[in-house]
Amino acid sequence: NVIECEQTGAQVTLMDGLITDCGAEVARRKDAEGWFDVSTLKEPYRIEGKKTMGYELAEQFDWELPDVIIYPTGGGTGLIGMWKAFDEMEQMGWIGSKRPRMVTVQASGCAPIVRAFEEGKRFADEFPNAQTTASGLRVPRAIGDFLILDSLRASGGTAIAVTDEELIDATKEIGSAEGIFCAPEGAACLPALKKMLSDGSVKPNEGVVLFNTGSGVKYIESFSS
Repeated sequence: NVIECEQTGAQVTLMDGLITDCGAEVARRKDAEGWFDVSTLKEPYRIEGKKTMGYELAEQFDWELPDVIIYPTGGGTGLIGMWKAFDEMEQMGWIGSKRPRMVTVQASGCAPIVRAFEEGKRFADEFPNAQTTASGLRVPRAIGDFLILDSLRASGGTAIAVTDEELIDATKEIGSAEGIFCAPEGAACLPALKKMLSDGSVKPNEGVVLFNTGSGVKYIESFSS
């Protein structure tokens, strides 16, 4: 990631910490050095961009949304964006009032949304000692936590945690079955779906969409064994 950024002209500052520490540093240097903060939910463009996933999904499903959407959630921008898109499409008359049950998937080593959902809280406490090989899920506290939790509850959805072992195994399973080398974050959706099928919260005849949010190429070290 560092090389990629540098090759496209960025000046990279490395932090000894998690994404929350990076956010605090950006906030400090924004004032001190005049930086423009483009981190999660600090500007509108990422939400507006990611909401197009909702439009694309609706179009591909001939304007009938699936029963369930399972989404790997760190900062939650994608899930928040899709939920916004569904409301916009209904207002324009493109879809009806039916909504998918939105399901957040997190790593068991960093699951603040799962914990807040289970405890009935609207805001998530920071998850201590956050650890997971899926770096996109290593977000100990999401700025938009309440927006994520609101959409889960409004849709009748849920939040599920999976272990690193489960998501790495799922990456290999998806690769063998579908020929897609997905990121561990996206692969986490598969064991989550299996749990839901097992407990009956998803029926075998329901339409379910699992989102993969990256490439396994960026996680070669996780598969070296």
